[in-house]
Order: sequence, then structure tokens, then C-alpha cells
Amino acid sequence: MTGSEGNRSRLGRLWRALWRPSARHPVALLFIAGAVFGVLFWGGFNWAMEKTNTLGFCISCHEMEQTVYQEYIESTHYKNPSGVRAICSDCHVPREWGAKVVRKIKASREIYHKLIGTIATPEKFEAHRAELAERVWASMRATDSRECRNCHAYDTMQFKDQRPRAQQRHPEAIQEGKTCIDCHRGLTHRLPPRDD
Repeated sequence: MTGSEGNRSRLGRLWRALWRPSARHPVALLFIAGAVFGVLFWGGFNWAMEKTNTLGFCISCHEMEQTVYQEYIESTHYKNPSGVRAICSDCHVPREWGAKVVRKIKASREIYHKLIGTIATPEKFEAHRAELAERVWASMRATDSRECRNCHAYDTMQFKDQRPRAQQRHPEAIQEGKTCIDCHRGLTHRLPPRDD
């Protein structure tokens, strides 16, 4: 018997021992079952995380489809000269895994409000628009507009190619330590009515 045949024979015996129920190998069986379950769970979990980041999922609720989606399809994030499109998750869900999981956990509050009908009609949505917007803006400020910066970065901006107002304001914003949402509210979604 050659070396490779001996190795195959030993591997064959090991494989049969691991797959044959036996009182001698319960730990190996538990390990294999745990590994298979872990891979299936992890794959399913990641599939669900990514599925809930699609545009189709985001607008599957009539509340979103009838309100903010209609505003979005008229925005520069939907159609623009460069043809680059940002979808809901690009602006509202972090890319980093840990932060993404935290955001998904916080989204459970949104599911609760969906179930009780808090914003079930366009009129109810409008009644809560200011509160919803303030919550998103506060989150963006807290992360220094992290999701904006996934695509837009001060250090790669060509200020000289921007419109005159942007040429002036972007360097000022850098100097003042401002974050994107401080100036760019209402870019994709209508601003709530002001009380003043």
C-alpha cells in the first residue's frame, strides 16, 4: 500500500467513524451537527440582513411606498447626471456589521408601529413626519453622518468644480466641524412643516 492509499484509508475510516452513530464518538457527532447548524444559521441570518436592505423590502409597506418613496424617486439620490443611485439602506443602514445589527434591532420599534398603525395613512404619516425626521437627523449627527460619508468625503471633493455656494460652504463646514446633515436636510425627503 502506497502512502497516498494509506492516507485515503485512514481518512475513510475517520469519515465513517464520524458519520456512524457510536457511543465512542458522541463529541464528534455533536461538533459536526453544531457546525452544520452554525453555518446554516449564519447563512440564513446574513441572507435576512441583506434581504431587508433592498429597495423592494423598504417600500413593501404602503406607508413608505405612498410617502417617502415618492419623494425619493424625484431626488438626486434616485436620478442624477452620473447615474449613481443610492437606495434607502445606503442612507439609513450602516455598512459595518456590528452597527448594522444594532440598527436592525432598533428597527423592531418600526415593526411595532407598523403593527399598531401609527403611520398607516398618508395623513398619519404627515402628523409624525417631524418626529421621524428629527429621530433620523439625530442619529446621523451622532455618527457624524457616517452613511453619507460612505459615498461623500471632504478629502476627495473637488471644491473648484462645485457650484459657488458649495465652494464656499464646504470648507467652512470642515472648519466649523459640521456634519453633512447639518446642511443637507430635505435633500431626498420633504422637510416637515416648521412651527415658527
